Amino acid sequence: MTDTAHPAVVDPAALRAWLASGAGPRVLDVRGPAEFAAVHIPGSYNVPLDVLREHRDEVAGHLDTDVVLVCRSGARATQAERALAEAGLGNVHVLAGGMVAWEKDGAAVNRGRARWDIERQVRFTAGSLVLAGVLGGVVVPALRWLAAAVGGGLAVAALTNTCALGAVLSRLPFNRGAGCDLDRVVAQLSGQGPGGRR
Repeated sequence: MTDTAHPAVVDPAALRAWLASGAGPRVLDVRGPAEFAAVHIPGSYNVPLDVLREHRDEVAGHLDTDVVLVCRSGARATQAERALAEAGLGNVHVLAGGMVAWEKDGAAVNRGRARWDIERQVRFTAGSLVLAGVLGGVVVPALRWLAAAVGGGLAVAALTNTCALGAVLSRLPFNRGAGCDLDRVVAQLSGQGPGGRR
């Protein structure tokens, strides 16, 4: 069932009012556990994008109310919205501008230990690889192809609005943390487990 009272893309002020109304939506944060632990919207649930994509039908089965998807800037939330739409869920909304816009709007957040978000890790890794390829290419000319490959990958990422490097980095142990498996996500969504509403 699609909610006609709220648009598909919700701005931070509208989401704050909706949550304050008492009949608010479930807020699903599709960033990785480390990003979620660093800062998240109070009461939101962490359902990492890779878990949501892989188990979209199971996750959708536990979402019987309106859902607002959140990530850092909106790109991953839009991908999650498509996955849930493919699972037949129509009551899904995306927070415009993600956590960046939420914090800029001065909305409440729960903070944990500060960590680099995935997008910053991608910029650092890609920049380091390009620099290594160019500087190393002075000694080993073939290394210049590393810089070309990273540049090509970034162009494809921009054109497709996806990021393979980000997906790889999100799977590293320091980005995973606890709570990445389906059982924990389902337990949180059904109110039987720890986490979620914090």
